[in-house]
Amino acid sequence: MSELKAQVKFVDQNKTEFYSILKSRVDQYFTENNISKFANVTMVIKTIILLLAYILPFIFILFFQPSFGVSLMLWSFMGIAVAGIGMSVMHDANHGAYSANKNVNYWLGNTLNLLGGSVFNWKLQHNILHHTYTNITFLDDDISDRLVLKFSPHTKQKSFHQFQWIYAFFFYGLLTFYWAVAKDFIQFYQFSKNGVNNNNRKENVFILAKIIGIKIFYFSLMIVVPVYFFNMIFAHVFAGFALMHFFSGLILTTVFQLAHTVENTTHPLPNKEGIIANDWAIHQLNTTADFAPNNKLLSWYIGGLNFQVEHHLFQKISHVHYPEIAKIVKQTAKEYGIPHIENKTLFSAIKSHITYLKQLGKLPNLHEAIG
Repeated sequence: MSELKAQVKFVDQNKTEFYSILKSRVDQYFTENNISKFANVTMVIKTIILLLAYILPFIFILFFQPSFGVSLMLWSFMGIAVAGIGMSVMHDANHGAYSANKNVNYWLGNTLNLLGGSVFNWKLQHNILHHTYTNITFLDDDISDRLVLKFSPHTKQKSFHQFQWIYAFFFYGLLTFYWAVAKDFIQFYQFSKNGVNNNNRKENVFILAKIIGIKIFYFSLMIVVPVYFFNMIFAHVFAGFALMHFFSGLILTTVFQLAHTVENTTHPLPNKEGIIANDWAIHQLNTTADFAPNNKLLSWYIGGLNFQVEHHLFQKISHVHYPEIAKIVKQTAKEYGIPHIENKTLFSAIKSHITYLKQLGKLPNLHEAIG
């Protein structure tokens, strides 16, 4: 894959003016309104709320040890909260969009550790591969097939894929648990092998040790501490921990899929010369969808990830500004005759995702595998 990655390029088709004009208009919006592109007071308050929503239930479980049923409810709430942290806080911070202060971004970016995940791997997968090669099969790791799940029309067809629209959401709920246990180690090996991780051996030894250390600390805090220091029943703790991950995985994975694996989004392949026949910015519009733009509560909770088009075009801008930026993007795209894909409601986005899963499960292989 590293060789293909080095060769893949976008062509402008004489449309580079679109992104240039769009950027100037967005910059003008911030200048005229005299506001920062980074987080505002509302964002800071949200950060505090989400962090407390994750930490306080865990403290309550440890010190008050409520009934098993109540504990499961609290673990579930923690899963909802940590998914919100991932989408609203960690995501902005690891894009460098939360603050102009790199230290603030670093520490808030490490809230990913609350899910047992590695920031190092996440940045390689998300910031580099996904944002550069969005929906390009074999380059965008976010749409790689997962066990029994197929997200691209260009990967190998298997008979059980025709049923994936039925079982997909169950497996979505398993993905953050898999992430905490194994995904980081698999990705570390893959990224080192294929050249996405270009650090030297000494640097990688340190990074791997850090990943292992984070895992040990995470599982010790979440499981060992409750069992051995608070005398809680292991089966009860593990059940709550697994339930927390199920909710976080279900939410995080579904939100991502609603932005890229829906009807009307494209999955272009490079030609034999490694060329994607489009301008990068227009490629983002073709491969990404907004959803439920008028749902303010949803936008608050998922960190503006329902404005994925705007995020992909302006990943260094905090999500709190996306609703206003979206107006500029839509107008500019309309002027240039470029589609702006959008599902008006959360329900219609989920319906579109399920429909597309059905289509993927029935389509024959459209292309021979590359890479």
